[in-house]
Parts: sequence; C-alpha cells; structure tokens
Amino acid sequence: MAKEETKKRGNSRKTGKAMAAVAGAPKTAAGLARVAPLTQDPHAIRDTREKVLEVAIGHEVRAFRKKLGITVSDVAAATDISVGMLSKIENGNTSPSLTTLQTLARALGVPITSFFRGFEEEHSAVFVKAGEGVDVERRGTRAGHQYNLLGHIGSNTAGVVVEPYLITLTEDSDVFPTFQHGGLEFLYMLEGEVVYRHGNNLYRMTPGDSLFFDADAPHGPEELTRLPIRYLSIISYPSGRGEE
Repeated sequence: MAKEETKKRGNSRKTGKAMAAVAGAPKTAAGLARVAPLTQDPHAIRDTREKVLEVAIGHEVRAFRKKLGITVSDVAAATDISVGMLSKIENGNTSPSLTTLQTLARALGVPITSFFRGFEEEHSAVFVKAGEGVDVERRGTRAGHQYNLLGHIGSNTAGVVVEPYLITLTEDSDVFPTFQHGGLEFLYMLEGEVVYRHGNNLYRMTPGDSLFFDADAPHGPEELTRLPIRYLSIISYPSGRGEE
C-alpha cells in the first residue's frame, strides 16, 4: 500500500511537471498543439456544389435557419408559409417563387442572393510551373530581397487573402528586420541559413525549419549567415482589409 501511494504521488508530480512544461512552452509546434488543439478535420467530406437549384436553395434555407437556432414552425409563424411548404423547400422538393424567397430572406435576415450561392459555385485554383512566378515590388525589394509571387486568389469563399512568395536573398541583399504589416505570416526555409527576428526574439533558421507569427510585430532577416538564402513566405489577412 505504501509503495502504491508513493507511486501515485510520483505520477502526480510528473503530471504537474508536464502541465507546467506545456504552459511554459507555447512557442513550439508540439506545445501549441497541446495547449490549443486543432479542431478542423481536413479529411471530413464536405457537401459538393449543388447541380439542382431547388436542392441548393433548400440547403441554404436550412443552414440559415439552424444558424439562427429557430425551428421550421418559428419560420412558418414569421412568414405565413406553411410548415409543410417550408419542409418541401428545405428538402429541395419544390421550386419556391421569388416572392416566397424574398419573404424567407426577410425572415432570416439575409440577402435573397445568398440562397443561390451553393448552386454551381466555382472554387478557384492557381497552378504555377517552376520558375514562372511573378516578380513583384514589395517593401523588401529595396533591400535587395527578391519576391516571387507564386499565386493569388482574390475574392473567395474563405474570406481570407493568402499571398505565397518565394523569397531569395543573395550577397546584394541587406538585413531588414523591421517589416511590419497586418495579418499572419508563415516561413519555411529551403536553402541557406538566416537569423530571423520577430519582435524581441531571434530564430536561427536552416532548411526544413519553419516560423509562424503575427506579422504586426517588427520582423525580418537579422543576419544572413549562409548565402544564397531561399524560403517560402505565406502571408494571410482578411479579405477587404488589404496587406498593409
């Protein structure tokens, strides 16, 4: 019994140390995963775009209703549309008139056009062959940093703009640890070695290393250790805000 009690106390101490380690190491990927586990399932099967207009409309009506947390009966009471008719609309078994859709839009507090967004909705993709990215002028260009834009999608369903760059630093490049702009940025080291600054922290990066950070803090290469240096820089920010 005494041995068992000692073992329990030992396990308790180990658990406490493990929790302290997680709390004190949020900057590592493993630490972040334990503190804030990811909730999105990339393997989940999503609804495909609807090829039948009535079904697409029904899905959107149901989705907006559930988002508001109301029942079909609640919608019926607010619109004078029967419960039976609403069920047919949500199940895609009938083609509602524009007047009916307008009534539903008002009751659900959405634009009438939102009922059609799932019908033949296009999702964009950009494919860039090796060496065919677009050289762009950014603030770092003045410091001899070569920015090669690998793709760009403007308006999209995610509401987020993502700019992927291939950045090359050579003997003509200057250190420039004072970039600062809105959004988030992810770096992935491909070649060479650089000491990269983010705020008050320095990170020595070699091929295979990555750095993910809030881009509103001053950041950039502090020391060009081994040239040439190449890394991917992926910047994201809310659509409509613009990259500052």
